Amino acid sequence: MQWKWYVYILECEDGNYYTGMTWSPADRWEQHAFGNGSAYTSEHKPKAMVYMEEYEDIDQARLREIQIKGWTRVKKEKLIKGEWGKWE
Repeated sequence: MQWKWYVYILECEDGNYYTGMTWSPADRWEQHAFGNGSAYTSEHKPKAMVYMEEYEDIDQARLREIQIKGWTRVKKEKLIKGEWGKWE
């Protein structure tokens, strides 16, 4: 069985974004929703998963997560709205 990996962006109740990576988006959302996903989301309370990309290679997913985390809010919003490509 080949694993799939997902890079995702959550919008928090305070309007901030959180970027993460998982192999199970539903389970990870549940962890975040109940305050167990990360220290950041336990403080900022996730509101919705607003973006997700799928990868077959964990290293590619990890690089993408790091890339997105380094982006400005404006660039993340363009990605979420579909105005920015997957590897631009």
